[in-house]
Amino acid sequence: MSTDPETTAAAAPAAAEEGAGVAGAAPADPVAPEHAPEPAPEAPEETAPEDTTPEDAAPEDTAPEEDVPADAEASPSGDPADGPDEDAAAGAEAATGADAPAGADEDAPAGGDAPAGTDGDAAAGTPAAPALTEAQAELAAQKVERERIARRKAERDAPVDAGGKLSGKAADLLAAVRAVESGAAPAPVYFDEAPAAPRKAAPAPPQPPRPAVTAPAPAASEIEAVRAVLARGGAPETLAGQAARALGEGAAAQLTEDPWRLLAVAGVRPAQADGFAQALLGPAAGPADERRGAALVGWLLDQAALKGHTALEAPLLEKALAQYGVPDAAGALEHAIGEGAVLVFHEPLDGPAPTVAADAADEGAGEAERPVRVLVGLEEYALAEESLADGLARLAATFAAPADWTEFATGTGADLIRAVAGHGLVTHTGGEAARAEPLALLAAARKLGLRAVLVAHAPGGDRVTPAGLLSGAEGPGRDADGRFALDLLVVLDAPQLDVETAAALVESVPDGARLVLSGDPGVLGSAGPGRVFADVLAARAWPQVVSRTPDPGPVGELVSGIGIGELNQVRAPGKEVVIVPVQDAGEAVHRTVQLVAESVPRAFGIPADAVQVITPGHGGSAGTRALNAALKERLNPGPGRFGGFDPGDRVVHVPSPGRALPGRVVSADAEGLHLELSGARIVVPQERVESQVRHGWAVTAHQAVGARWPAVVVVLPGDAAQALSRDWVYTAFGRAERHLSVVHGVDQALPHAVAQVLPKPRTTRLTGLLGALTAAQDADQS
Repeated sequence: MSTDPETTAAAAPAAAEEGAGVAGAAPADPVAPEHAPEPAPEAPEETAPEDTTPEDAAPEDTAPEEDVPADAEASPSGDPADGPDEDAAAGAEAATGADAPAGADEDAPAGGDAPAGTDGDAAAGTPAAPALTEAQAELAAQKVERERIARRKAERDAPVDAGGKLSGKAADLLAAVRAVESGAAPAPVYFDEAPAAPRKAAPAPPQPPRPAVTAPAPAASEIEAVRAVLARGGAPETLAGQAARALGEGAAAQLTEDPWRLLAVAGVRPAQADGFAQALLGPAAGPADERRGAALVGWLLDQAALKGHTALEAPLLEKALAQYGVPDAAGALEHAIGEGAVLVFHEPLDGPAPTVAADAADEGAGEAERPVRVLVGLEEYALAEESLADGLARLAATFAAPADWTEFATGTGADLIRAVAGHGLVTHTGGEAARAEPLALLAAARKLGLRAVLVAHAPGGDRVTPAGLLSGAEGPGRDADGRFALDLLVVLDAPQLDVETAAALVESVPDGARLVLSGDPGVLGSAGPGRVFADVLAARAWPQVVSRTPDPGPVGELVSGIGIGELNQVRAPGKEVVIVPVQDAGEAVHRTVQLVAESVPRAFGIPADAVQVITPGHGGSAGTRALNAALKERLNPGPGRFGGFDPGDRVVHVPSPGRALPGRVVSADAEGLHLELSGARIVVPQERVESQVRHGWAVTAHQAVGARWPAVVVVLPGDAAQALSRDWVYTAFGRAERHLSVVHGVDQALPHAVAQVLPKPRTTRLTGLLGALTAAQDADQS
């Protein structure tokens, strides 16, 4: 590796820098979330989230946080921090009997899975179709149970008091949770794993994919009614529109009856909701209020979803509730379960099942109880994981092979083509160079007359984005049954799929079509909840093709080593890799601007517009905001007359959390800001510019995933050390095609991160669901 190619340091020969440390950080909480939803305006009784700029519309580009001790601090609301190491303190709250100070949500994996108990009588006497597997029957029974909970909830006139009025299945579920907490194993009949005598549910008729439903905008009268309630409670009236959208019909009445429902508004924190409730209810508002406990359960699960989880272990959730001042955490969880606000289920733990006593009295005792963990989650993620598992199993089972792929079984992508020729679902892994293999598959399929579509995280070329394909704005459209009109769907950048997007895609693939999930397991995970690609790989239920194509050149060699935890010295005779040591953030910004504007273009003939800057966070003295301000001043100075933007500015459009589309400002008028994105023109309305558009000379690694540039400058100021992890470094360095400059101010933190700071795992249920489905299918075939 070499030094800066053109500045004073460039006078040293390339070999002089080959031993320079390009190194990592001590494990710590990452910087402010990159993909977190847009923060809400300030809320009552507490300072508003510090950052409301659109760059924070996506969670941070470190690994999603998981398996962190419950007493570790976090940013429960996903509120961004101003510095790379401030996320750990962003969620700190003064403990006033309502909010516990330390990150209850750091542990709070969100989301959910199948409900713990399905009604054993729901399908009594109903013959099961021969094609229905036990796992499918179980999932169908779970849906029946959820409908029953919803009906009971609608008929109930008063809330359940700490589980005291529960009966039937709800009481059984609560007993199961308590049994696990006390060390006893719950009866499997109450959960989603198939019991000894599996229940059978009547097969539901095939349903077309659910169309995307956009909630209607709240009426002006509804917003005014909400504004009046907020004013009575001392909350900012600017929250009225968000609250009306979040709570739906009757939002004002909901807030009046249950002020803690304010937690449904993005960015509102427990202390703020407590202040609002106290203003409305007076002495009646207290930390033991069941309404508060139920709202906190949902809020904690929502915050955990921002960190990538789809489920939370019940004991961890109870611990988090206690840290937020709930005196009877178990009772609060019971109440939420009884109300049907959350789902509960169990997952067998790894290891052999315990043996059964030889003198077991009854016949049923001959079945050993397996150790389990009780998980709690939200219905939307449970449904998404179930739908995704069903869809993947369906595609594998309905596969048909009418085409002859023999002529393509050699050359680039031959292994992948052979696997796809014989299977309906295939996974493919590899680095950047390996992307040529699914492209070869795509070309072969089209030569055979198959309708083949390529999906990628970033737009461009002959590919469509998941959002564009699902909306119908891109791709082949849908057939009469609502499925995609295609025979082969190839998904690049599969690690970027969150569970809901993946479920929607797979649900829309027609029977008999082929699906290929392709990606690099080493890159940062999805912005949303779930770890779809990793879970499918872990299930090992379908063919997995591992590419052996290495990434070329010094950059490829460096990145390949990072992927296995080694920060190797690489020879860079053409200064393909350059290390630029800096002492402080100010020098880091100065050298970055010099590299982009002068050194890289002069040394490599790469224009400044083709040089991308990547840094760990948005805030701080060398975050994206500071870097973009300096780069704009140098490369496209102007007054920012269009809401801070001028024609020619490089920007990133963030239409939704997790989607960062690079573009350029064309113009602006009364209609809004006109942007050019990958050759297409769009208009961002004036009222959305502040929340959806930001300057794009410098981005975070999560925003850069799925794209590559001829030259990349990775900026690692000293205060970014705690943000670094192996997957972050792997992703950032891997965005460079020809040249990589590392503005290096973290000393030995970089090699430490590469060697020891692994991606944090996410709590999900998809692997277990896939395992249950494939086991049932194998049993049926044997």
